[in-house]
Amino acid sequence: MIDIDMNDIKAFDLNLLKALDALLDERSVTRAAVRLGLTQPAMSAILTRLRGIFGDALFVRNPRGITPTLRALELAAPVKEVLGGAQRLLKPATFDPATAEMTFSLAATDYALQAIVVPFLVHLRTRAPGIRVAIRPMEEDSVQGQFERGDLDLALSTPGSAHPGQYSRRLFEETYVCAMGARHPHASDTPLSLETFCALDHALVSYSGERFRGVTDDALARIGRERRIVLTVTSFLVLAEILRTTDIIAIMPRRLAADSEGLVIVDPPIEVPGFTKVALWHERTHRNAAHRWIRALLFSAQKNGPITEAV
Repeated sequence: MIDIDMNDIKAFDLNLLKALDALLDERSVTRAAVRLGLTQPAMSAILTRLRGIFGDALFVRNPRGITPTLRALELAAPVKEVLGGAQRLLKPATFDPATAEMTFSLAATDYALQAIVVPFLVHLRTRAPGIRVAIRPMEEDSVQGQFERGDLDLALSTPGSAHPGQYSRRLFEETYVCAMGARHPHASDTPLSLETFCALDHALVSYSGERFRGVTDDALARIGRERRIVLTVTSFLVLAEILRTTDIIAIMPRRLAADSEGLVIVDPPIEVPGFTKVALWHERTHRNAAHRWIRALLFSAQKNGPITEAV
């Protein structure tokens, strides 16, 4: 260990150790000064400071330059160790996905799980098998606290939900379609008339449960119409099976409907506003090499938009 008087530690810096290292290597004040881009008087002044700090002459003159004292020789290895450690601290972190072992946590709704996370996992498993993924429920009110505590690394949300200290990236724009089972009596109706649409029984996904109104109903209300909702569920994951096995129809995101076997997709008879999906992450992980790689992999499986800072 390097023995330094604690009274001198505030005045000590790595430049002094760099000078001591150069003197030990070069055994010449002149050559050490050239190596560090200093003048010989400046290097001599540094040597004087080093002697005061370590309480030893450190070097004595000889006809060819300077000879280190025993104390200086004792310091040689620790000095290089400290300088090497400092260089490692300043060196940008590297990340090898093939050998990485870590846990990445993300928050997502069931829709985002199917539309975004599943394609992401396909790529992740082949490129970084040692990375574990922890999926958390998407709770808008809790995301900021989870980010700050380090409990969450990424959230799949909607625009406008970012807080100060968060970054966001648009993933894609989603649209709605009308879906029904392939054996539904109106599966061959193209286009589906507004009269038929309003007369059929509908299912609605409501994350809060028992909410028999959505964006489709708002769109219908604007033209003085309404539909009959007979079922609400809290998850898109069960909706496809309900549509396949009943005469109920539903307005659902195009990506989910397209990936569900046994469903017929038609355009709604009215325009239903879609939504935008974004990824959110915190300043805490923004520059981390591993997290940057993981985010880039997730983005590459989507239709990407520009990175924006939400602060």
